[in-house]
Amino acid sequence: MAHFAKLGINGKVIQVVTFDNNKMLNADGIEDEEVGRQELERETGWPLWKQYSFNTLHGTHTQGKTPFRATSAGIGMFYNEEYNIFHTPRPNGFDSWTLNTTTGKYEAPTPFPSYDVSTYQIDGTTYKYTILWNESTKKWEGFNDNGTTKLAIWNGSSWNIV
Repeated sequence: MAHFAKLGINGKVIQVVTFDNNKMLNADGIEDEEVGRQELERETGWPLWKQYSFNTLHGTHTQGKTPFRATSAGIGMFYNEEYNIFHTPRPNGFDSWTLNTTTGKYEAPTPFPSYDVSTYQIDGTTYKYTILWNESTKKWEGFNDNGTTKLAIWNGSSWNIV
């Protein structure tokens, strides 16, 4: 089965469908996305369709093949014509984050800290930080386990205790 995304305004994915591969064969008997798009337009009356790979997730093909269009499409995601990829929406209010055109995900300017180094101790008991992004400081912050008290700020390689 082929997979297609129905695109709305600004390339937003508004529906995903499976499609019989035999309906997208060109005159030479080869699967052709444009033939599939034309068939979907004929069937639905909607002209904006893009094929995607169900087996591509964040830049990796789950069966070891070549990734196609960065990641599998889903409702609410976007097709980016400039990069010919599907991608997640930018997190709301995180204007500093940039689109990774290989994975189809937005990423913070500082990589997310590893959970292996994101611990703190109280009375000999080890806890994991609740880690949140602060857009105004453009830094990851570590909070206590219930997320109410800021304990540390990630400097890109280690935690600075506040």
